[in-house]
Amino acid sequence: MNRKTLVLPAVIGLLAPVLAACGGSDSGSDNGGAIVVGTTDRFTASKDAPAPLDPAYAYDVGTWNILRQTVQTLMIQPRGEGEPVPEAAERCGFTDTGNERYACTLRDGLKFANGDPVTAADVKYSIDRARSLKADSGVFALLSTIDTVETQGDREVIFHLKAADATFPYKLSTPVAGIVDPDDYPKNKLRDGFDLAGSGPYTLKADVENGAMVKAEFTRNPDYKGSLKVNNDKVDMVSFKDTDAMGKALDKGDIDVMTRTMSPDQIRKLSADTDTGVDLVEMPGLEIRYLGFNTDAPTVESKAVRQAMAQIVNRSALVSKVYGSQAEPLYSLVPASITGHSNSFFNKYGDPSVTKARALLEQANVTTPVKLTLHYTTDHYGPATKKEFEVLRDQLNSSGLFEVGIKGTPWDTFRPAEKKGEYDVYGMGWFPDFPDADNFLAPFLDADNTLGSPYANSQIRNTLIPESRREADRLSASTSLTDIQDIVARDVPVLPLWQGKQYVAARDDITGTAYALNSSSTLQLWELGRGVSG
Repeated sequence: MNRKTLVLPAVIGLLAPVLAACGGSDSGSDNGGAIVVGTTDRFTASKDAPAPLDPAYAYDVGTWNILRQTVQTLMIQPRGEGEPVPEAAERCGFTDTGNERYACTLRDGLKFANGDPVTAADVKYSIDRARSLKADSGVFALLSTIDTVETQGDREVIFHLKAADATFPYKLSTPVAGIVDPDDYPKNKLRDGFDLAGSGPYTLKADVENGAMVKAEFTRNPDYKGSLKVNNDKVDMVSFKDTDAMGKALDKGDIDVMTRTMSPDQIRKLSADTDTGVDLVEMPGLEIRYLGFNTDAPTVESKAVRQAMAQIVNRSALVSKVYGSQAEPLYSLVPASITGHSNSFFNKYGDPSVTKARALLEQANVTTPVKLTLHYTTDHYGPATKKEFEVLRDQLNSSGLFEVGIKGTPWDTFRPAEKKGEYDVYGMGWFPDFPDADNFLAPFLDADNTLGSPYANSQIRNTLIPESRREADRLSASTSLTDIQDIVARDVPVLPLWQGKQYVAARDDITGTAYALNSSSTLQLWELGRGVSG
């Protein structure tokens, strides 16, 4: 191929024939052995998080990308985006006019990988288990609108909801709603370690060293029945310590595909090179980055401090210095491409202004400079994170209103500390559970939110979120969604920074890379195959 960077629009299905022609025949990888995929995601079992792959606990993009290959859900997000479609289910749908009763019929003949049949009772068990365990990851909150789960026979499952929830089909496509075998997953306890028992397209063998999974071996499940076409027999996912090591492995041919997280420099280099035998695929993404606040902490409990930070931070300069064309400034928790997005932070604060920030602090009688530490994770969101926080620190300090330091911590320590409220200000990213505005708002603002944030706004929780979920037409929910975003801009419990694109790099005999990731950053290993070099 002469053009090594393939840019994929949101309507990706339109490009599928072109990309297939570039990559060679869609014949699968039978004659090439395992397709080897590299990632910098780290998978660790620790005292604070002993059950990283239990669907009732897992709640980050890396562990979800393991579960999506192995544990079936009733619904799944389709190949070319759009409304979720049946997966373990044969059919699903609301059976009332109020979007409060949702019924699914399982496919006939479903089996777990160990040969046990999958029944409606297993679905009920799995979802009730996640709801009752209430793991401290907060993932159970995705199922918060369920009142009761009913079964009729072996194949019928009926969900009775507490209130209307038009986003419920999306929630049934997330791994927390994954169907597990009751014989392997105790009702009252998380399943520790890296063993998995599901009915998805692959089985998993985990290679573990010192409490970390260094390689995940995915083998096609011969008993799989679902909506997915599996284009390979085996995929090995290898976890690298950093992007440099992953990039060198691709250069040497030790891996076939490189996924998250590549560095900005790697992406620029792969975009420019034309004779490497490697294709860089750029596709739309919904990843966002933001600062979170412990609004009970003395340093930032004053709304004026958080507003002043929102008034000073220069998103355009931040993106330009660190990510270039690989990201865009974001003025709301909801990405610009999602129905219901509003530029609420820009509407309230306009361009960065030290003068306006000083006025906010003076009016609230806040003594300056305000002393803060910005915490970030060193190994979860890519190697540019440190530079990003250096830029943020310099922007705030140059105002004279803040005296800011930064501190980086590995993810397996950072995340538990953040959930316990040990950080006053911290940097986080969000890869959506599903592509709807609700999933960029409720997880941070509702009860049992994923951050463990003490911020609670009764209008958002009791009125606006329920109002938005009643609207099956998501455009009709825009008024409620805009009101939520405006309140967030006013109170600043979180400070959105940017939204990014996403990339896959693959040797040019690998097919299916156009569908290797969907907009929610779901890794779809079943799409990959091995063709002929083009």
